Amino acid sequence: MTRISLIIPVLNEGASLRDFLERLQDWRALGHELILVDGGSNDGSPEIAAPYVDQLCRAKPSRAGQMNYGAERASGDALLFLHADTQLPERGLELLRAALAAGAQWGWFDVRFDNPALVFKMIAGFMNLRARWTRVCTGDQALFLTRKMFDRVGGFPQQSLMEDVAISKRLRQHAEPIVMSAKVETASRRWQQRGIISTILLMWDLRLRYFLGQSPESLHARYYPKD
Repeated sequence: MTRISLIIPVLNEGASLRDFLERLQDWRALGHELILVDGGSNDGSPEIAAPYVDQLCRAKPSRAGQMNYGAERASGDALLFLHADTQLPERGLELLRAALAAGAQWGWFDVRFDNPALVFKMIAGFMNLRARWTRVCTGDQALFLTRKMFDRVGGFPQQSLMEDVAISKRLRQHAEPIVMSAKVETASRRWQQRGIISTILLMWDLRLRYFLGQSPESLHARYYPKD
């Protein structure tokens, strides 16, 4: 059996963390591994997570760094990187095991939002089309890959933003991705808090600037402006 290590980077997700992890306990019961990497939460996230994971790690707050830290400690044949506000589909484990057994080296799931409004269906549809067309996924889409492929590309680049784009570009040089049509469900809260139009324009702006060569650090400052 292919053993899968789920690696979950967290920073202050305590409000919803217990429910999120409870949904993954079937994976543990079947012998797969849950690794949570906390980036310095001050809301009790590590204490909430402790009974529900196989490894509870602490690292400096950096999504790329946290995911690499978890991967270093993973014992699985394959790695699945999962955000704490994203839920896997009901048949996610079955589909993932089948894809890996068929020779998949890396890939992701299509995405939908937890808000059923038409605008979020349109945003998700565009995200899925763009990811398939460019062979570049976002962190919300639950990137998975074999251990060998992760080591081959050197893991996530140590950068403060766009690490999902950067590793996808590395991976597509070595193998074609497998895209799961079964959808993960991710939270719409970021879009609602910032405003839908504002968020769309910000995402386009960040991706264009990254394409034109601006540093991830400068993009991080635009994405997370100081109050």
